[in-house]
Amino acid sequence: MKKNFLRSMSIGLALVVLASGCSSDSDEATGETGGDGDGQVELRMTWWGSQSRHDQTQEIIKKFEEENPDIKINSEFTGFDGYFEKMAAQAAGNNLPDIMQQNFGEYLNQYADKNLLADLTEFVEDGTINVEGVSDTIMDSGVKNEQMLGIPTGTNALTAFYNVDMLEQAGVEAPDENWTWEEYIDIAKTVHEETGKYGTRLMEPNNLFEYYLREKGHKLFNEDGTALGYEDDQLLEDYFTMNKELVDAEVAPGYDTIAQIKGVEDELIVHGDAPFDFRWSNQATALDSASDQNLEMTLLPGSNNTEGMYLKPAMLWSISENSEHKEEAARFIDFFTNSIEVYEISGSDRGVPIKEEIREEMSAELSETDQKVFDYIELVTENSSAIDSNFPGQSSEILATLQEIDELVMYGEMTPADGAADFRAKAEAILAR
Repeated sequence: MKKNFLRSMSIGLALVVLASGCSSDSDEATGETGGDGDGQVELRMTWWGSQSRHDQTQEIIKKFEEENPDIKINSEFTGFDGYFEKMAAQAAGNNLPDIMQQNFGEYLNQYADKNLLADLTEFVEDGTINVEGVSDTIMDSGVKNEQMLGIPTGTNALTAFYNVDMLEQAGVEAPDENWTWEEYIDIAKTVHEETGKYGTRLMEPNNLFEYYLREKGHKLFNEDGTALGYEDDQLLEDYFTMNKELVDAEVAPGYDTIAQIKGVEDELIVHGDAPFDFRWSNQATALDSASDQNLEMTLLPGSNNTEGMYLKPAMLWSISENSEHKEEAARFIDFFTNSIEVYEISGSDRGVPIKEEIREEMSAELSETDQKVFDYIELVTENSSAIDSNFPGQSSEILATLQEIDELVMYGEMTPADGAADFRAKAEAILAR
């Protein structure tokens, strides 16, 4: 419990550092890499991900440097936990990397509000970054405050990964795209009873509560991002109660178990210890690399999951405003977006490619895992609604608060009803600042 509280606290502290660091009027890019004296420009680049993504990205960088000998990229990478705390500390020192992997929603909006990211419009308009043929809907996901602050790496969606063999062992049918929350709970309980293992992974709230709200016709934030987007706290109470009952029955693990998971390689579904895991579709590659389990994908449960499901950029490439080498950084983003070699190396790890010609060229020789992801994104495209982009600049702090309250409820230190009320009070206080 203490570890998770410290993690939440660190996020809050990082946000304070970010806010204070952005108030500086200094133009000095402390630590900025430059040329090596021989006309070669050095760039810093950072991302989060699994070990397989790290290995793939290093290979992609090597390919880029071979084609662009005037540029050298120094890489920095970590897991998602701690990534934005690290970026916040670098922002405070006016020392963000030239190229950074950015996240749609709360983080993109927060960085936009602090003017930390470069507007890439000029590089798109002059062709330095070629996005010809990419749909406006996809490109709009990187736009905030009428500036293009990120280029999507690929298309992504939440998915229910499930272990086919575990379900067969328990004598239950695999879910299809029309399953409900009640069916999810029944299957999870049956698997636990029949196998003695967990029936599902604990759902953590940062993405899944938003989906739960959307599936029931609500939003996490209102249209202008000034308040929560739902009025009835019974919605969050019901969400807490559903998960709490699964944890209390040991059908789902508690946070003590979740705290031991350091990466995709440690996930319960990878080791055949739980049949369900709700996460992003682009993580199929990492799951497949780490596991010999028979895993499939379907839509998340819900009687109205077509309303709940949405497509999003798996992540975005952004250039920091303090970079002294924006054009060279833009050349890497163009290479990533338009080179078939990139996707031959990484497959769907950063989402399904945004360029149609890349998708078509890949389609003939997709791996089994990538074919599943491509097919799944087609399914979501036909069974989804528009993504919500109305995340206020404080939303990362609000989601950290939701995570902290979720832990308290799961540990039994707060009732679901009290947790729902407490979240509203704290979210409103944050938004009012």
